[in-house]
Amino acid sequence: MHSRTTRSLLVLFAMLVISASSFAQVGISITFGPPPLPVYEQPPCPDEGYIWTPGYWAYGPFGYYWVPGTWVLAPTVGYLWTPPWWGWGGSGFIFHEGYWGPHVGFYGGVVYGFGYFGHGFEGGRWDNGHFFYNRSVTNVNVTHITNVYNTTVINNNSTTINRVSYNGGEGGLTARPNQEEEVAGRENHIAATSVQAHHAQAALTNPELRASVNHGRPSVAATPKPGAFNDHAAIPAKEAGGEYKPANNVPRPPNATVHASDVPSVPRPTPSNSGNAKLDQKYQQQQDKLYAKQQQEHQQLQQQQERDHQQLEQQHASDAQRQQTEQRHQQQTQQMEQRHTQEAQQLQERQRPAGGGGHGRPR
Repeated sequence: MHSRTTRSLLVLFAMLVISASSFAQVGISITFGPPPLPVYEQPPCPDEGYIWTPGYWAYGPFGYYWVPGTWVLAPTVGYLWTPPWWGWGGSGFIFHEGYWGPHVGFYGGVVYGFGYFGHGFEGGRWDNGHFFYNRSVTNVNVTHITNVYNTTVINNNSTTINRVSYNGGEGGLTARPNQEEEVAGRENHIAATSVQAHHAQAALTNPELRASVNHGRPSVAATPKPGAFNDHAAIPAKEAGGEYKPANNVPRPPNATVHASDVPSVPRPTPSNSGNAKLDQKYQQQQDKLYAKQQQEHQQLQQQQERDHQQLEQQHASDAQRQQTEQRHQQQTQQMEQRHTQEAQQLQERQRPAGGGGHGRPR
């Protein structure tokens, strides 16, 4: 009975997130802020055209969980990432989605580090269709990537003391958007790409990334590419960014299982907009094929897990048998989400245009 109730709550939460995913802020109001940002190193940039997207605390059915920072292909040449952020809305903390745009907008004044020091982005810049990296604040191998420059930033990640992860409310940051950030907020934007959505969903399925389990020190704080949680280059947090408050979690078991039915449906691929209609059509067909395959795999796993639950009920299975099945379901769901993320990432790499950017259509 407890397992069914938990799964119902998970599905309800997933529906809430999906219904609000197209807006600038998700309609979730949390009365307590997320934990401090953990202390971690940045993995090396994997290739030209990748832009750093910092890790952040998201909120799910089991409380706050960490979405690891990762290198992401820009969806189109010239666009930069504005990170998501939590802000006090008067009666609770509201989650503001990140987005891609010509300029970096307001992200709550949160000091994510590695170029994101509360306002703007100091980690790199676009120049003639190529992205150049600021070596003083980003981890770039110059023998592999030559588009680099050096500009010293005083408030870099290694000296930052304030690791508060939200704006407003008790103990929150007091930053307000400046004129440039307000203008950037009104420009054409591209929502987080499907690869980024996959990455966040994979984080949701990983119990070790829940604050209630890691106490603000996630075992995977950053990855070299989306979904690469088991990669040898994945980075664990050195330490929590501050005191962890156990009360800041929903009253449900931190080790409860996430099933395929609890995870939002497969994210739709970001539309291709290379400027070549014939090429875009080819890319769209490839994306649709992958989307259909992943949808089918998601549904098949969901059906199989439901059959397993029915069989347990019919056989009046013991607690040990139920626990073993739940552990297998957790592993199956987690592996599926990570595999889907990496498949979407690999397809995006194959379709990337010359110049190092990705592809996408402003909204």
